[in-house]
Amino acid sequence: MSNASLIGRTAIVTGANQGLGLAIAKEFSKAGADLAVCARDGEKLSEAYKEIEKAKISPGQRLIAISADVSRQEDVRMIIDQALHEFSAVHILVNNAGIYGPMGSIETVDWDEWKTAIEINLFGSVLMCRAMLPHFRQNKYGKIIQVSGGGATNPMPRLESYATSKCAIVRFIESLALDCIDDHIDVNAISPGLLDTRLLDSVLDAGPNAVGQSFYRRMLDSKEKGKCTPLETGAKLCLFLASSSSDGITGKLISALWDDYEDWPNHIDELQNSDLYTLRRITGRDRGKTWGDK
Repeated sequence: MSNASLIGRTAIVTGANQGLGLAIAKEFSKAGADLAVCARDGEKLSEAYKEIEKAKISPGQRLIAISADVSRQEDVRMIIDQALHEFSAVHILVNNAGIYGPMGSIETVDWDEWKTAIEINLFGSVLMCRAMLPHFRQNKYGKIIQVSGGGATNPMPRLESYATSKCAIVRFIESLALDCIDDHIDVNAISPGLLDTRLLDSVLDAGPNAVGQSFYRRMLDSKEKGKCTPLETGAKLCLFLASSSSDGITGKLISALWDDYEDWPNHIDELQNSDLYTLRRITGRDRGKTWGDK
């Protein structure tokens, strides 16, 4: 989707001061979008602003940076108000801000840190959607792209707050998508793959005693042997979902690494009338078992 155009469109990208969020913002900038980027760390956001500015394809593109915490309602309102004041219209929301949260057994980790992970990863994304939806509904158009992750589809012992928040936000996105169909608002979640970012570094810094020997060895092996998914892979999926190429695709959890999503526009009816690419319970009959189901 390197030829996808976002000229004439405006996007808000959260957690855009580093890692995947920065890669998404740069990809959108290269596609011609106007951008409002935000993150908690204002100093890093200022540095990211310079990189995103360099990626612009037109001097007429506008870019603003907002230092904000998406888990705070007043900050979320500030983000939306500033974006709408600057650009008049916003077409795309990318909820990327997230943290791993505390690592260790549930009975020993700091409870306030556990709650903070839920507040940022889950509540922050819900708050951004709540604040943005009236504008999208009024214009009968919008794109919501939610960054999820492996925590949505796999158990993650010793990182339960992260896994819980990522699974919950996908079911929220699937539910919200159904609520927004009549307003032509596409709502999707993405799984960008294992990324070599500060989140991976935080796992390695925590060590095997905190995250478990098996998970630690897998993360270390991916880091040392270059097995991580390039940031650009997830950013390109976000570009596809932000562009008109994906119109009508909604309520899905999409893998940047494994899914042939560029072909999906040819199968809109089948996608939207099935549970393909959604969270679901696996039953015995799904695995060919003759017991366990009535």
